Amino acid sequence: MSFDFRSASAHAIASAVASGTITAAAVTEAALDAIVALNPKLNAFTDLVAARARATAAGLDQARAAAQKLGPLAGVPFAVKNLYDIEGLVTRAGSKINRDDPPAKADAYVIRRLEAAGAVLVGALDMDEYAYGFTGENIHDGASLNPHDWRHMTGGSSGGSAAAVASDMVPFALGSDTNGSIRVPASLCGLFGLKPTYGRLSRRGLFPFVASLDHAGPFARSAADLALVYDAMQGEDADDPVCVSRGIEPVLPDLDRGTGHLRIAVAGDYFRRGGNPEAYAAVDRLAAALGAKNEVLLPEAGRARAAAYLITAAEGAAFHRERMRTRPWDFDPAVRDRLFAGAMIPAGAVLKAQKFRAWFQARVAEVFADVDVILAPATPCRAPLSGQTLMCLDGKEVPVRADLGIYTQPISFIGLPACTVPVWTPGEKLPIGVQLIGAPWREDLVLRVAYALEVSGLVSAPVTMM
Repeated sequence: MSFDFRSASAHAIASAVASGTITAAAVTEAALDAIVALNPKLNAFTDLVAARARATAAGLDQARAAAQKLGPLAGVPFAVKNLYDIEGLVTRAGSKINRDDPPAKADAYVIRRLEAAGAVLVGALDMDEYAYGFTGENIHDGASLNPHDWRHMTGGSSGGSAAAVASDMVPFALGSDTNGSIRVPASLCGLFGLKPTYGRLSRRGLFPFVASLDHAGPFARSAADLALVYDAMQGEDADDPVCVSRGIEPVLPDLDRGTGHLRIAVAGDYFRRGGNPEAYAAVDRLAAALGAKNEVLLPEAGRARAAAYLITAAEGAAFHRERMRTRPWDFDPAVRDRLFAGAMIPAGAVLKAQKFRAWFQARVAEVFADVDVILAPATPCRAPLSGQTLMCLDGKEVPVRADLGIYTQPISFIGLPACTVPVWTPGEKLPIGVQLIGAPWREDLVLRVAYALEVSGLVSAPVTMM
């Protein structure tokens, strides 16, 4: 029987493998063939682990032949940003310096969770150096390119992850989000992307950027696939001091409960300034469909963004201090210069930013006492051109690298769960994303809204057939 891998969801692939409609080995070969064909154009992958993938797939097929029950992701290929440890590979984190490190001795915790669910790891993905960027451009490995228009950037820092899924080299991929590095490329590449609550997923085996802001999370082409992958990634990890002890809280069973009883609002003030009209139009379109007429204020969101920038620079500089001392010329100059600037931030300023973080978190919690989900732009514009350094937002010329994350930074600053959904405008080749933001631990609600919008046809992540 034939099976069209290029248009299949993770759900469909797992069902077909479990039923014997197709073998995991055949799906894996189709994914590897797609990567060989498409990656030279898009530069999404930095490493393939083809032998490992084939061995994993063969094991799944043997298990099925022996009538063993397969996991919910049986035979589904996936890839990870190259800051996730993959046993036997050097964890480069997009850098030149890390290439001198020894190979990882074990897989990252969430990779092991996904493979336990039957998924098949096929490789590692391009990213901004040390995750410090929003463009998906890397001077060591090259820029990942937007599958919907190769002239444009993917966004970052998880740009390779977004390019791999949007072009359907793999049905899902993992990225990381410190200030918006899942939500920005999901917006620019037209994907569903989830940044869970801070501490919800284990980060063991991820090369850090800013410990107090880093999150692991997935990209997919549907809300259902995103929920399926997120559920498989969950699990307490006593070896990650940040990972909370909440147990697994599946979201997939309640995904189709609808939104009629949910209190949905639109973020106003800061989130209605500084961007271009397409960002607000996308929010308004979804708000109208959801009956979200109320506007809420996240007080001092602009100050939250500034504080997030300050903490990012200071913590990042502290972590990279020895590399900056011994190998400064091996950094991307744009990354190095921001780290040097971060090293000069006074301790008192960092302390003030941390105190403000606690204040902001408390004020936003008050907002969520009356609201379940908040809509906000994910990016202030559609994807800029690859290599573009300046862009016009709200009539002003601003830096691309800094300002693509103006709407995501206040959210990750206090660790809220947020799902980006892709919105398409007739006549436009490129999408733009909207963030669905929830209270801590309410990934179920933001994914439920994402699913309802997808079922209604208002958001979608079509495969780019190249």
